[in-house]
Amino acid sequence: MSKTAVKSLRDIVSAQKSGRPIGIMSVCSANRFVLEAAMRQAIVDGTILCIESTAAQVNQFGGYTGMTPREFAAFVGRTAGEMNFPQDRILLGGDHLGPGPWQKEPAGEAMRKGCDLIREYVAAGYEKIHLDASMPCIDDNADGIPMLQAEVAVERSALLCEAAEAAASPLPDQGPVYVIGTDVPPPGGMSGAGHDLSVSEIEDVEYTIEATKKSFDLRDLEKAWARTVAVVVQAGADFGPHTVVDYDRNRAEKLTAFIEGNSQFVYEAHSTDYQRQSALTEMVEDHFAVLKVGPALTFSLREALTALAAIEEEWLANRRGIQRSMLRQRIEETMRKDPVHWVKYHRGDDPHFRFAPYYSYSDRVRYYLTRPGIDQSVKRLIANLRLDRIPLPLISQYLPKQYDLVREGRLCGDPKELIYSKIMEVTSRYSAACKPETGNAFFLCER
Repeated sequence: MSKTAVKSLRDIVSAQKSGRPIGIMSVCSANRFVLEAAMRQAIVDGTILCIESTAAQVNQFGGYTGMTPREFAAFVGRTAGEMNFPQDRILLGGDHLGPGPWQKEPAGEAMRKGCDLIREYVAAGYEKIHLDASMPCIDDNADGIPMLQAEVAVERSALLCEAAEAAASPLPDQGPVYVIGTDVPPPGGMSGAGHDLSVSEIEDVEYTIEATKKSFDLRDLEKAWARTVAVVVQAGADFGPHTVVDYDRNRAEKLTAFIEGNSQFVYEAHSTDYQRQSALTEMVEDHFAVLKVGPALTFSLREALTALAAIEEEWLANRRGIQRSMLRQRIEETMRKDPVHWVKYHRGDDPHFRFAPYYSYSDRVRYYLTRPGIDQSVKRLIANLRLDRIPLPLISQYLPKQYDLVREGRLCGDPKELIYSKIMEVTSRYSAACKPETGNAFFLCER
């Protein structure tokens, strides 16, 4: 575990409790381009970088990334080495850790797997653990309706924490920091329009904190409780396939006032993707100190790749001896043949159906980018665009913000640099919101 990264997070919490509006961006992605761009942002800002994986994404059975916690930690470490990013400035976090991936199993078995999952996360060096036992399992019901009593959820959270502490005890450094509570919408954004998204009730937040503390105390987890720094709430900010629910600090003013009276906790906000920078800044000022973002980052990556594929078509379509990447076609063909990652989000009777699977805010494309055929197309696209300097008028047409940076001498026209720059349009907003003196940072490169 990295004492530097954990201390930095706790310093952010302390700053918040003393009235200084400082926050941290939590990058929820396993995409290499996204992680590399986020590391560049952290280098510019001189900050730690929080990288998180979910229980469904990375678990002891591989998750949908095919990686165990130890394998994901190694992947992040290799990426940091390639980017010359200090590994002691990486804070690895586990999001929604618990029985969630096994909800269709009996609670006893799901919790056993959830505890095993957390042990593996801690043993792999994860330092920030979100304990989430809020989802009902197949035998959690009332009159056949799936339902989990709040007191059962907090008791299960304590069981999960107990497993984490046992895994941490042989390790040389301090134990992990914990996050409790859960947000209302599913991880990764809403599935519907969500115009009437509710804000967490103060009574529910207060109950979560007090009841969880009691459950921890009953299991002699006082030291773990002292390392519990944040509670997840619904701030009233979220997104759906083609809508964004903007943060309204007036709706969240009771949450703000409540947490100001608590000396230990800050809020962690999930699904902050696509919020305006001004809204992100207000969230940090209102004590949502941990801002989680994921789909917006891969959405920007998809925008960059789509733009570069269009440039390739315009520039190289008639060049002899060049095999084009056909990236856009490969992605869409793969998504049509295997709709498992988007079919629940986009129905055939949806007026947006024709374009939504590829373009939606939910960014279901991210699940397909690591498929061997698509990954190879991305590599070919970059190689093709490096055959010569990309014509500036084409950069202007398809990546106008990057064109301005190239013309100003702040960015070169290398395709990977254009991709990083596009992703950093998002990370720089979080940078400015979390640490106001930074933001809008881009790198020059050499060829």
